[in-house]
Amino acid sequence: MLHNSARALDMSLHLHSQTDPRRHEQDGPLIISGGDGVYVSDDAGNRYIEGMAGLWTASLGFNDQRLAAAAAVQFAKLANYHTFNHRSNEPCIDLIEQLAAVSPIPDCRIFLANSGSEANDSMIKLAWYYQAARGKPEKRRIISRNGAFHGSTVMGAVLSGLPHMHRSFGMNTDDILFAGKPHFYREGREGESEEAFADRLIAELEAMLLAAGPETIAAMIAEPVMGAGGVIVPPQSYFPKLRALLDRYDILLLADEVVCGFGRTGNWFGSETFGFKPDMFSVAKGLSSGYLPIAAVVVSDTLYQAIADEGHRNGVFGHGFTYSGHPVTSAVAAAALRIYHEMDVAGRARKLGAQMLGALRNALADHPMVGEIRGVGLLAGVELVADRRTKQGFPTEARVGAQVERASRQRGIILRNMGDVLALCPPYIIEPDQIDELVGALFLAIEDTRESLSL
Repeated sequence: MLHNSARALDMSLHLHSQTDPRRHEQDGPLIISGGDGVYVSDDAGNRYIEGMAGLWTASLGFNDQRLAAAAAVQFAKLANYHTFNHRSNEPCIDLIEQLAAVSPIPDCRIFLANSGSEANDSMIKLAWYYQAARGKPEKRRIISRNGAFHGSTVMGAVLSGLPHMHRSFGMNTDDILFAGKPHFYREGREGESEEAFADRLIAELEAMLLAAGPETIAAMIAEPVMGAGGVIVPPQSYFPKLRALLDRYDILLLADEVVCGFGRTGNWFGSETFGFKPDMFSVAKGLSSGYLPIAAVVVSDTLYQAIADEGHRNGVFGHGFTYSGHPVTSAVAAAALRIYHEMDVAGRARKLGAQMLGALRNALADHPMVGEIRGVGLLAGVELVADRRTKQGFPTEARVGAQVERASRQRGIILRNMGDVLALCPPYIIEPDQIDELVGALFLAIEDTRESLSL
């Protein structure tokens, strides 16, 4: 297909996710036509280091032949089957065995889905089911956090503490309580230590849940590191304090590990990095290195036993998806997990992440447009500001982060801006010299933008 023909078709037919439709009608798409390791190429022949692994997904790069072979073999053997009504398949069983082996929840049970949104929806339904099973059906409300992102389904969007996810959709958030964002740089008070900041967030949350009535609250959902909310790394003591608070009031803690899972924070799971054990957690994205849609919910034995008893009383556990445990997606995910073990994915993330954060700080720590550089493992955020001393941001309408993102492509890299926060989440297969190239190009893109703004 000719470049102009494909571009015109996309502009005239495609309603894109998380995109301004009218702007797309004018600007059109960046059409990615090929991938090679950490690089992707567009249909005009331009090559980029993909510094975001797509959407936090392509942990093993963009053309891993082992994953392609796993899919091809399974397509030829059994291309489709389901897991309803006691059915299963060998790749599905292989996958759940591997997931259970690395789970920070011992004696777990695993529910398979197709996306992070579905997995987070499922965690909420399972929390409600569990509360009903133990005779507490009034525990329905869910605590989320300002700035959180938990998906684009109805429940995922309602849980998300991002205004654009609610605007014009008429979302009913009456049963959702939004706690404070654990972002010390933005939310910490003058003279307040990170430890005192964490204590204050927990005290504010306790006051909120007491006002709402703990007997009405089923669970709290939280990302170990907030991804789409701006790569927010919490104080180290935040989650242990949060876990203790929720235990005191009989409220479940659900970890959204969709971004953090499978080594991204320097451990297999973000909950391990931040020192807490959830009652359930969701995974997706890195589960198959983003090669095929698959997700999972990992459930503690305590919750499972109550859910199983309730399902037995009802005659069936009334939840699931057509493609839960699909044999091809499961085969690819199982292959990805084996590769993660072979490469010591968590150790590699720690080593490469230390280099990336060091390079970012060396290049940008004193830059007049950079307020904070934050990160953990192979995951980082760079927050742009108009005034470093006061932390004043740029006017929203200036779209400075978007300008840097466009300038980055001109410099041969792709990253993602969430407002004026630039996110970096490269594939684990990135090499040290490519990290230096990525950071160097980002520095030049920020300089290009600075020059265009006459700052």
